Amino acid sequence: MKELELKYGCNPNQKPARVFMENEAELPFTVLNGRPGYINLLDAMNSWQLVRELREATGLPAAASFKHVSPAGAAVAVPLSPVLEKVYFVEGVELSPIATAYIRARGADRMSSYGDFVALSDECDAQTASFLKREVSDGIIAPAYSPEALEILKSKRKGTYLILQMDPAYEPEELERKQVFGITFEQKRNNVAITEDCLKDIVTKNHDLPESAKRDLLIALITLKYTQSNSVCYTKDGQAIGIGAGQQSRVHCTRLAGTKADNWFLRQSPQVLNLPFKPEVRRPDRDNAIDVYIGEEWEDLLETDDWKRVFTEKPPVFTREEKKAWLQKETGVSLGSDAFFPFGDNIERAHKSGVTYVAQTGGSIRDDNVIETADKYNMTMAMTHIRLFHH
Repeated sequence: MKELELKYGCNPNQKPARVFMENEAELPFTVLNGRPGYINLLDAMNSWQLVRELREATGLPAAASFKHVSPAGAAVAVPLSPVLEKVYFVEGVELSPIATAYIRARGADRMSSYGDFVALSDECDAQTASFLKREVSDGIIAPAYSPEALEILKSKRKGTYLILQMDPAYEPEELERKQVFGITFEQKRNNVAITEDCLKDIVTKNHDLPESAKRDLLIALITLKYTQSNSVCYTKDGQAIGIGAGQQSRVHCTRLAGTKADNWFLRQSPQVLNLPFKPEVRRPDRDNAIDVYIGEEWEDLLETDDWKRVFTEKPPVFTREEKKAWLQKETGVSLGSDAFFPFGDNIERAHKSGVTYVAQTGGSIRDDNVIETADKYNMTMAMTHIRLFHH
Protein backbone atom coordinates (compact mmCIF):
# COMPACT_ATOMS: atom_id res chain seq x y z
CA MET A 1 0.00 0.00 0.00
CA LYS A 2 1.43 3.36 -1.08
CA GLU A 3 -1.30 5.60 0.36
CA LEU A 4 -3.58 5.58 3.39
CA GLU A 5 -6.60 7.80 3.98
CA LEU A 6 -6.86 9.10 7.54
CA LYS A 7 -9.85 10.04 9.67
CA TYR A 8 -8.76 13.68 9.62
CA GLY A 9 -5.67 15.81 10.18
CA CYS A 10 -4.57 17.26 13.51
CA ASN A 11 -8.15 18.41 14.11
CA PRO A 12 -11.56 17.14 12.89
CA ASN A 13 -12.03 20.15 10.60
CA GLN A 14 -8.83 19.29 8.71
CA LYS A 15 -10.16 17.03 5.95
CA PRO A 16 -9.16 15.37 3.73
CA ALA A 17 -6.04 13.82 5.27
CA ARG A 18 -3.74 11.06 4.12
CA VAL A 19 -0.22 9.68 4.27
CA PHE A 20 1.54 8.48 1.14
CA MET A 21 4.92 7.68 -0.37
CA GLU A 22 6.20 10.13 -2.99
CA ASN A 23 8.25 7.48 -4.79
CA GLU A 24 7.25 4.03 -5.97
CA ALA A 25 7.84 2.45 -2.58
CA GLU A 26 5.09 1.16 -0.34
CA LEU A 27 4.32 2.43 3.14
CA PRO A 28 6.72 0.81 5.63
CA PHE A 29 3.98 -0.14 8.08
CA THR A 30 0.84 -2.26 7.97
CA VAL A 31 -2.41 -1.49 9.80
CA LEU A 32 -3.40 -4.71 11.56
CA ASN A 33 -6.37 -3.23 13.41
CA GLY A 34 -8.15 0.08 13.86
CA ARG A 35 -8.05 3.25 11.81
CA PRO A 36 -5.09 5.63 12.27
CA GLY A 37 -5.32 9.36 12.66
CA TYR A 38 -2.78 11.99 11.64
CA ILE A 39 -1.33 12.48 15.15
CA ASN A 40 -1.35 8.70 15.73
CA LEU A 41 1.05 8.28 12.82
CA LEU A 42 3.25 11.20 13.85
CA ASP A 43 3.59 9.54 17.25
CA ALA A 44 4.15 6.13 15.66
CA MET A 45 6.93 7.22 13.30
CA ASN A 46 8.77 9.24 15.95
CA SER A 47 8.43 6.66 18.69
CA TRP A 48 9.51 3.83 16.40
CA GLN A 49 12.74 5.67 15.57
CA LEU A 50 13.35 6.24 19.28
CA VAL A 51 12.99 2.60 20.35
CA ARG A 52 14.92 1.35 17.33
CA GLU A 53 17.86 3.58 18.23
CA LEU A 54 17.67 2.67 21.93
CA ARG A 55 17.84 -1.00 20.90
CA GLU A 56 20.88 -0.36 18.70
CA ALA A 57 22.69 1.77 21.29
CA THR A 58 22.13 -0.42 24.36
CA GLY A 59 21.49 -3.89 22.96
CA LEU A 60 18.37 -4.11 25.14
CA PRO A 61 14.68 -4.28 24.20
CA ALA A 62 13.18 -0.80 24.37
CA ALA A 63 9.78 0.82 24.72
CA ALA A 64 8.37 4.33 24.55
CA SER A 65 5.14 6.03 25.57
CA PHE A 66 4.31 8.99 23.30
CA LYS A 67 1.84 11.89 23.60
CA HIS A 68 1.53 14.71 21.09
CA VAL A 69 4.76 13.90 19.26
CA SER A 70 6.95 13.84 22.38
CA PRO A 71 7.77 10.94 24.70
CA ALA A 72 6.16 10.77 28.12
CA GLY A 73 8.46 7.87 28.92
CA ALA A 74 11.20 5.75 27.36
CA ALA A 75 13.06 2.77 28.77
CA VAL A 76 15.10 -0.35 28.15
CA ALA A 77 14.75 -3.77 29.73
CA VAL A 78 16.59 -3.36 33.03
CA PRO A 79 15.10 -5.58 35.78
CA LEU A 80 12.92 -3.79 38.31
CA SER A 81 13.85 -3.42 41.96
CA PRO A 82 11.30 -4.64 44.54
CA VAL A 83 10.35 -1.01 45.22
CA LEU A 84 9.75 -0.24 41.57
CA GLU A 85 7.75 -3.44 41.21
CA LYS A 86 5.43 -2.03 43.86
CA VAL A 87 5.39 1.46 42.35
CA TYR A 88 4.54 0.02 38.93
CA PHE A 89 1.98 -2.44 40.38
CA VAL A 90 3.72 -5.62 39.15
CA GLU A 91 4.80 -7.14 42.47
CA GLY A 92 5.68 -10.81 42.23
CA VAL A 93 5.28 -10.91 38.44
CA GLU A 94 8.11 -12.40 36.37
CA LEU A 95 8.35 -10.03 33.43
CA SER A 96 9.63 -10.68 29.93
CA PRO A 97 12.31 -8.22 28.71
CA ILE A 98 9.94 -6.31 26.41
CA ALA A 99 7.25 -6.18 29.11
CA THR A 100 9.86 -4.79 31.52
CA ALA A 101 10.74 -2.03 29.07
CA TYR A 102 7.07 -1.18 28.56
CA ILE A 103 6.27 -1.16 32.29
CA ARG A 104 9.18 1.22 32.86
CA ALA A 105 8.23 3.52 29.98
CA ARG A 106 4.58 3.70 31.06
CA GLY A 107 5.51 4.11 34.71
CA ALA A 108 7.81 7.09 34.23
CA ASP A 109 5.00 9.65 34.12
CA ARG A 110 1.64 7.92 34.26
CA MET A 111 -0.29 11.18 34.19
CA SER A 112 1.28 12.17 30.86
CA SER A 113 1.02 8.62 29.47
CA TYR A 114 -2.77 8.57 29.80
CA GLY A 115 -4.06 7.95 26.27
CA ASP A 116 -0.59 7.37 24.84
CA PHE A 117 0.82 5.77 21.72
CA VAL A 118 3.17 2.85 22.47
CA ALA A 119 6.29 1.77 20.59
CA LEU A 120 8.20 -1.49 21.10
CA SER A 121 11.55 -2.35 19.58
CA ASP A 122 10.88 -6.10 19.71
CA GLU A 123 7.96 -8.43 19.14
CA CYS A 124 4.98 -7.70 21.36
CA ASP A 125 4.34 -10.76 23.50
CA ALA A 126 1.14 -11.78 25.27
CA GLN A 127 2.33 -10.49 28.63
CA THR A 128 3.01 -6.99 27.29
CA ALA A 129 -0.33 -6.99 25.46
CA SER A 130 -2.12 -7.99 28.67
CA PHE A 131 -0.55 -5.10 30.58
CA LEU A 132 -1.36 -2.72 27.75
CA LYS A 133 -4.96 -3.88 27.52
CA ARG A 134 -5.77 -2.52 30.98
CA GLU A 135 -4.27 0.93 30.26
CA VAL A 136 -5.88 3.87 28.48
CA SER A 137 -3.94 3.96 25.22
CA ASP A 138 -4.62 4.96 21.60
CA GLY A 139 -2.37 2.59 19.72
CA ILE A 140 0.86 0.65 19.34
CA ILE A 141 3.63 0.11 16.81
CA ALA A 142 5.99 -2.87 16.89
CA PRO A 143 7.94 -4.97 14.37
CA ALA A 144 5.90 -8.11 15.16
CA TYR A 145 3.19 -9.55 17.40
CA SER A 146 2.72 -13.03 18.76
CA PRO A 147 -0.65 -14.52 17.70
CA GLU A 148 -1.90 -14.38 21.30
CA ALA A 149 -0.75 -10.77 21.75
CA LEU A 150 -2.52 -9.74 18.57
CA GLU A 151 -5.79 -11.25 19.70
CA ILE A 152 -5.53 -9.55 23.11
CA LEU A 153 -4.89 -6.15 21.55
CA LYS A 154 -7.64 -6.55 18.95
CA SER A 155 -10.14 -6.89 21.78
CA LYS A 156 -9.12 -3.54 23.29
CA ARG A 157 -11.37 -0.48 22.91
CA LYS A 158 -14.26 -2.59 21.65
CA GLY A 159 -12.15 -3.82 18.77
CA THR A 160 -10.97 -0.41 17.51
CA TYR A 161 -7.51 -0.28 19.14
CA LEU A 162 -4.92 0.83 16.57
CA ILE A 163 -2.24 -1.79 15.89
CA LEU A 164 0.60 -1.04 13.47
CA GLN A 165 3.30 -3.42 12.34
CA MET A 166 6.53 -1.71 11.26
CA ASP A 167 8.98 -3.05 8.72
CA PRO A 168 12.21 -3.11 10.76
CA ALA A 169 14.32 -3.09 7.58
CA TYR A 170 12.86 0.20 6.34
CA GLU A 171 15.31 3.10 5.89
CA PRO A 172 14.06 6.49 4.68
CA GLU A 173 15.76 8.67 2.09
CA GLU A 174 18.53 11.04 3.13
CA LEU A 175 16.45 14.16 2.46
CA GLU A 176 13.16 14.81 4.22
CA ARG A 177 10.50 17.39 3.43
CA LYS A 178 7.44 18.96 5.02
CA GLN A 179 5.14 21.84 4.17
CA VAL A 180 4.26 24.81 6.37
CA PHE A 181 1.83 27.43 5.06
CA GLY A 182 2.27 26.16 1.53
CA ILE A 183 6.05 26.37 1.69
CA THR A 184 8.12 23.19 1.37
CA PHE A 185 10.99 22.74 3.81
CA GLU A 186 13.79 20.32 3.00
CA GLN A 187 16.71 19.12 5.10
CA LYS A 188 19.04 16.20 5.56
CA ARG A 189 17.46 13.65 7.89
CA ASN A 190 18.95 13.71 11.40
CA ASN A 191 20.62 10.31 11.29
CA VAL A 192 23.47 11.20 13.64
CA ALA A 193 24.38 8.14 15.70
CA ILE A 194 24.23 8.50 19.48
CA THR A 195 26.96 6.23 20.87
CA GLU A 196 29.38 6.20 23.79
CA ASP A 197 31.79 8.19 21.62
CA CYS A 198 29.54 11.18 22.35
CA LEU A 199 30.56 10.97 26.01
CA LYS A 200 34.34 11.04 25.65
CA ASP A 201 34.89 14.79 26.09
CA ILE A 202 34.57 15.04 29.87
CA VAL A 203 35.22 18.63 30.94
CA THR A 204 34.75 18.43 34.72
CA LYS A 205 37.31 17.54 37.37
CA ASN A 206 35.37 14.35 38.08
CA HIS A 207 35.83 11.89 35.19
CA ASP A 208 34.02 8.97 36.81
CA LEU A 209 31.42 7.62 34.39
CA PRO A 210 30.29 4.06 35.18
CA GLU A 211 28.68 1.84 32.56
CA SER A 212 25.23 2.35 34.07
CA ALA A 213 25.61 6.12 33.72
CA LYS A 214 26.78 5.79 30.10
CA ARG A 215 23.68 3.71 29.37
CA ASP A 216 21.40 6.23 31.06
CA LEU A 217 23.00 9.19 29.27
CA LEU A 218 22.53 7.45 25.93
CA ILE A 219 18.88 6.88 26.81
CA ALA A 220 18.53 10.57 27.66
CA LEU A 221 20.15 11.78 24.44
CA ILE A 222 18.25 9.41 22.15
CA THR A 223 15.00 10.33 23.90
CA LEU A 224 15.79 14.01 23.32
CA LYS A 225 16.42 13.36 19.63
CA TYR A 226 12.68 12.69 19.29
CA THR A 227 11.34 15.24 21.81
CA GLN A 228 9.98 18.64 20.79
CA SER A 229 12.66 21.23 21.59
CA ASN A 230 13.80 22.88 23.79
CA SER A 231 14.11 19.75 25.91
CA VAL A 232 16.04 18.05 28.68
CA CYS A 233 15.71 14.51 30.01
CA TYR A 234 16.51 13.02 33.42
CA THR A 235 17.24 9.28 33.43
CA LYS A 236 18.05 6.60 35.97
CA ASP A 237 18.09 2.82 36.17
CA GLY A 238 17.54 2.34 32.43
CA GLN A 239 14.63 4.72 31.92
CA ALA A 240 13.58 8.32 31.53
CA ILE A 241 12.22 9.67 34.81
CA GLY A 242 11.53 13.26 33.77
CA ILE A 243 11.18 14.86 30.32
CA GLY A 244 10.75 18.59 29.79
CA ALA A 245 9.60 19.24 26.23
CA GLY A 246 8.86 22.25 24.08
CA GLN A 247 9.84 25.06 26.44
CA GLN A 248 11.20 28.37 25.19
CA SER A 249 13.63 28.68 28.12
CA ARG A 250 16.14 25.93 28.83
CA VAL A 251 16.02 26.40 32.57
CA HIS A 252 12.24 26.02 32.37
CA CYS A 253 12.84 22.66 30.65
CA THR A 254 15.21 21.70 33.43
CA ARG A 255 12.69 22.70 36.10
CA LEU A 256 9.77 20.97 34.41
CA ALA A 257 11.67 17.74 33.86
CA GLY A 258 13.20 17.98 37.33
CA THR A 259 9.76 18.21 38.92
CA LYS A 260 8.69 15.10 37.01
CA ALA A 261 11.84 13.29 38.15
CA ASP A 262 11.11 14.36 41.74
CA ASN A 263 7.59 13.00 41.44
CA TRP A 264 8.96 9.69 40.17
CA PHE A 265 11.14 9.42 43.27
CA LEU A 266 8.43 10.66 45.65
CA ARG A 267 6.18 7.85 44.42
CA GLN A 268 8.76 5.46 45.90
CA SER A 269 8.47 6.98 49.39
CA PRO A 270 6.77 5.06 52.23
CA GLN A 271 4.13 7.77 52.45
CA VAL A 272 2.96 7.01 48.90
CA LEU A 273 3.55 3.26 48.90
CA ASN A 274 1.35 2.93 51.99
CA LEU A 275 -1.56 5.07 50.80
CA PRO A 276 -4.80 3.25 51.79
CA PHE A 277 -6.52 3.05 48.41
CA LYS A 278 -9.93 1.47 48.15
CA PRO A 279 -9.67 -1.76 46.12
CA GLU A 280 -12.26 -0.60 43.58
CA VAL A 281 -10.44 2.63 42.68
CA ARG A 282 -9.66 2.77 38.96
CA ARG A 283 -6.11 3.25 37.73
CA PRO A 284 -6.59 6.82 36.39
CA ASP A 285 -8.25 7.91 39.65
CA ARG A 286 -5.43 6.34 41.66
CA ASP A 287 -2.79 8.07 39.52
CA ASN A 288 -4.57 11.43 39.79
CA ALA A 289 -4.81 11.06 43.58
CA ILE A 290 -1.09 10.30 43.90
CA ASP A 291 -0.22 13.27 41.69
CA VAL A 292 -2.26 15.62 43.88
CA TYR A 293 -1.05 14.04 47.14
CA ILE A 294 2.64 14.60 46.35
CA GLY A 295 2.07 18.03 44.80
CA GLU A 296 1.64 21.52 46.16
CA GLU A 297 -2.16 21.37 45.84
CA TRP A 298 -2.63 18.48 48.26
CA GLU A 299 -5.32 20.47 50.07
CA ASP A 300 -7.66 19.81 47.13
CA LEU A 301 -7.58 16.14 48.10
CA LEU A 302 -7.08 16.06 51.86
CA GLU A 303 -8.87 19.19 53.08
CA THR A 304 -12.09 18.29 51.29
CA ASP A 305 -14.23 15.17 51.31
CA ASP A 306 -12.60 14.08 48.05
CA TRP A 307 -10.22 11.76 49.92
CA LYS A 308 -13.22 9.57 50.82
CA ARG A 309 -13.66 8.75 47.15
CA VAL A 310 -10.28 6.99 46.86
CA PHE A 311 -9.01 6.15 50.37
CA THR A 312 -10.35 3.89 53.11
CA GLU A 313 -9.03 6.40 55.66
CA LYS A 314 -7.59 9.89 55.50
CA PRO A 315 -3.80 9.69 55.04
CA PRO A 316 -1.46 12.12 56.79
CA VAL A 317 -0.19 15.15 54.89
CA PHE A 318 3.09 14.57 53.09
CA THR A 319 4.71 17.78 54.31
CA ARG A 320 7.11 19.90 52.31
CA GLU A 321 9.85 19.15 54.86
CA GLU A 322 9.26 15.40 54.55
CA LYS A 323 9.32 15.57 50.78
CA LYS A 324 12.53 17.60 50.80
CA ALA A 325 14.17 15.11 53.15
CA TRP A 326 13.16 12.19 50.93
CA LEU A 327 14.38 13.88 47.73
CA GLN A 328 17.77 14.54 49.29
CA LYS A 329 18.32 10.77 49.26
CA GLU A 330 18.15 10.66 45.47
CA THR A 331 21.51 10.43 43.68
CA GLY A 332 23.10 8.90 40.60
CA VAL A 333 20.63 10.54 38.20
CA SER A 334 21.76 11.33 34.64
CA LEU A 335 20.74 14.43 32.70
CA GLY A 336 20.85 15.09 28.97
CA SER A 337 20.16 18.32 27.11
CA ASP A 338 19.39 18.76 23.41
CA ALA A 339 21.56 21.90 23.27
CA PHE A 340 24.06 23.75 25.45
CA PHE A 341 23.29 25.00 28.92
CA PRO A 342 23.63 28.81 28.76
CA PHE A 343 23.90 29.33 32.52
CA GLY A 344 24.88 27.41 35.63
CA ASP A 345 21.32 27.74 36.98
CA ASN A 346 20.38 24.60 35.02
CA ILE A 347 23.03 22.64 36.93
CA GLU A 348 21.87 24.13 40.23
CA ARG A 349 18.34 22.88 39.52
CA ALA A 350 19.58 19.50 38.33
CA HIS A 351 21.52 19.03 41.56
CA LYS A 352 18.27 19.31 43.53
CA SER A 353 16.99 16.21 41.71
CA GLY A 354 20.04 14.07 42.43
CA VAL A 355 21.87 14.56 39.13
CA THR A 356 25.42 13.19 39.17
CA TYR A 357 26.08 12.78 35.43
CA VAL A 358 25.43 15.30 32.64
CA ALA A 359 25.68 15.21 28.84
CA GLN A 360 25.11 18.44 26.95
CA THR A 361 26.14 19.97 23.66
CA GLY A 362 28.58 22.58 24.95
CA GLY A 363 29.63 25.71 23.11
CA SER A 364 28.04 28.39 25.27
CA ILE A 365 30.05 31.55 25.94
CA ARG A 366 29.44 30.71 29.61
CA ASP A 367 30.68 27.12 29.47
CA ASP A 368 33.18 28.01 32.18
CA ASN A 369 30.36 28.99 34.55
CA VAL A 370 28.42 25.79 33.77
CA ILE A 371 31.52 23.63 34.32
CA GLU A 372 32.35 25.47 37.54
CA THR A 373 28.84 24.81 38.85
CA ALA A 374 29.11 21.12 37.94
CA ASP A 375 32.46 20.93 39.72
CA LYS A 376 30.90 22.50 42.81
CA TYR A 377 28.67 19.43 43.11
CA ASN A 378 31.34 16.93 41.97
CA MET A 379 29.33 16.04 38.87
CA THR A 380 30.72 14.35 35.78
CA MET A 381 29.84 16.31 32.66
CA ALA A 382 30.52 15.41 29.02
CA MET A 383 30.25 17.78 26.07
CA THR A 384 28.67 15.88 23.17
CA HIS A 385 29.17 18.61 20.52
CA ILE A 386 25.90 17.39 18.97
CA ARG A 387 22.73 19.49 18.96
CA LEU A 388 19.49 17.48 18.95
CA PHE A 389 16.75 19.99 18.11
CA HIS A 390 13.56 18.34 16.89
CA HIS A 391 10.51 20.08 15.43
